[in-house]
Amino acid sequence: MSKASRTHKSVLNAKVNLLFYLLALFVSFFSRKIFLEHLGADFIGLTGTLQNILGFLNLAELGVGASVSYALYKPIAEGNREEINQIVSVFGCLYRYIGSFVLGTALLVSAFLPLIFQHTVFELGIIYFAFGSFLASSLIGYFINYRSILLYADQKNYVVTAYFQTATLVKTFVQMASVYYIGNLYLWVAVELGFGIIHALILNWKIRQTYPWLAAHATVGKQVRHQYPEIVRKTKQVFVHKIKDFLLQQSDQILIFAFVSLKMVAYYGNYTMVITRITMLFSTMMGGIVAGVGNLIAEGDGQKIYRVFWEMLFVHYLVAGIVVFAVYQGIQPFICLWLGEEYLLSSTILLLLLVNSFIMLSRGAVDLFNTGYGNYHDTWSAWVEGAINISVTLITCYLWGLPGVLIGKIASILPIIVIWKPLFLYRAGFKRSIGHYWKNVGLTLACFACSFVVASGCARLLPLNPYHNFVEWVGYCLILTALFSLLYLSSLLLLTEGARDMLRRVLRR
Repeated sequence: MSKASRTHKSVLNAKVNLLFYLLALFVSFFSRKIFLEHLGADFIGLTGTLQNILGFLNLAELGVGASVSYALYKPIAEGNREEINQIVSVFGCLYRYIGSFVLGTALLVSAFLPLIFQHTVFELGIIYFAFGSFLASSLIGYFINYRSILLYADQKNYVVTAYFQTATLVKTFVQMASVYYIGNLYLWVAVELGFGIIHALILNWKIRQTYPWLAAHATVGKQVRHQYPEIVRKTKQVFVHKIKDFLLQQSDQILIFAFVSLKMVAYYGNYTMVITRITMLFSTMMGGIVAGVGNLIAEGDGQKIYRVFWEMLFVHYLVAGIVVFAVYQGIQPFICLWLGEEYLLSSTILLLLLVNSFIMLSRGAVDLFNTGYGNYHDTWSAWVEGAINISVTLITCYLWGLPGVLIGKIASILPIIVIWKPLFLYRAGFKRSIGHYWKNVGLTLACFACSFVVASGCARLLPLNPYHNFVEWVGYCLILTALFSLLYLSSLLLLTEGARDMLRRVLRR
């Protein structure tokens, strides 16, 4: 594969991701309002909880896809179709085992659904129908769609994105029409399942068209899997870190359901959807950076690596600060205008959400370089982080409800993500003292805090009421966010070298 071809595919992936991000952004907010109005917060909470339960059953998959993608890079570059067929077949074999495990475990869990949802207003029929439909959609990925791994490894994930997101958008419009005109819960779930099947058929047709020579079968994979022990080894390394990330990111709704209510699952989901949609734009733009960092580290120029690290750190902290400030100023009036005042959560919950969001956004540079150096051997940190999260959350959630979920998250990521991961990078990667890191991060946080206070104080001077209508809300958010960004960026350029290096890099282009 030529360098030009890789560049072209990276740009194409970014364009397709950005296009569908913008489309999905509009549709998701519009559809959420319709679903909440016509189906009710309890039903949205029910479907979210069921999907999270199935998400836990899918834990067995974690690491397999990443390991197989890694194994495919070399044969794709060499054009070795025979080996590609074998590796994809091994993937199909592994996915068949995982799918069978998920199916068996789901059937076992289904026996306890009446106990789990004994206090809900819904009849068991709709609960079982929704659970079965979501399960069927999940199993399609294991038994039918596994060949799509080749599209990801061949940098053609824009194909998967285009078909999946198109099917999702059409499905959402059909569901909106069905609930608006009919309002039947069974129909809403049936549409969900139907489009999962349609997407699988179209995707596999496209794969056959793109790779007519692909003849991967799970039965073949069972015969040749012993030839690829590195897939199993790599899977074990990645799995530990992936399962920890899953527990941190996906357990919220189940814990909220268990300790609070189904309705609160939906209320919390409104806030996390807004924050996720905003941060997804940044993730989409930064998606191609990982490979570039890996190539940079492979060149071995220590000074250049360290300088680029600080440029990346500046970008992540800048984006984290802007996102958190914008959400702090705008999300409460947005929820009020979008859904109504009854959907507002307390300021305490909002602040905890923003603390967690700032940490998760600003951590990106450290994660990028740990990945580039191949620093995965600190598996103990994943177990410690997960243990802290679960133990603290169970206590704080019991005592304080929803705020306890966020307190548990923050309690686990502070010692591991904020303190340990940078230390691990400096020890195992940079081979430097970490004092310089904390000094500059401290300056960055001081810049953020001062800019936040000054810009927030200026909010009182604006002759705009963001709760009045969307026009005033947009003006209010734009003016304050622009002011904060100017203050934050100026102070970072004045006090941090990474910001100045990034500015010079931008000006050179």
